[in-house]
Amino acid sequence: MTAAYWVLVTPLALFYLYAGGLKALRSREQLLPMMAWVGSTPMPVVRALGAIEVLGAAGLVLPPLTGIAPAAAPAAAVGFVLLQVAATGVHLRRGDRRIGLNAALLLVAVATAALATTWL
Repeated sequence: MTAAYWVLVTPLALFYLYAGGLKALRSREQLLPMMAWVGSTPMPVVRALGAIEVLGAAGLVLPPLTGIAPAAAPAAAVGFVLLQVAATGVHLRRGDRRIGLNAALLLVAVATAALATTWL
């Protein structure tokens, strides 16, 4: 396990735990000021994305800490790479060019995926 992995994965996991928790628990009206795409997305999809983000955050942290299913950590990181590619596409299709956060999350997820393979 490298220190670099933990430096990257800690804020990434906390971000997805928070964002996923919001999507899983808050109403559409509460989410709309933060996430305009929620207005045109069915709530079961929003809830599912929230659950995926929370589980992915756990997948980044728990396998390296416990030594159980170590391949889950790089899989979770690759999942977040794919999630951000899709999220960027959603933003661009909606005409929203503010994709800086998506790009940053994508880069951190790519680096995390690469670092997560060091102990496999």
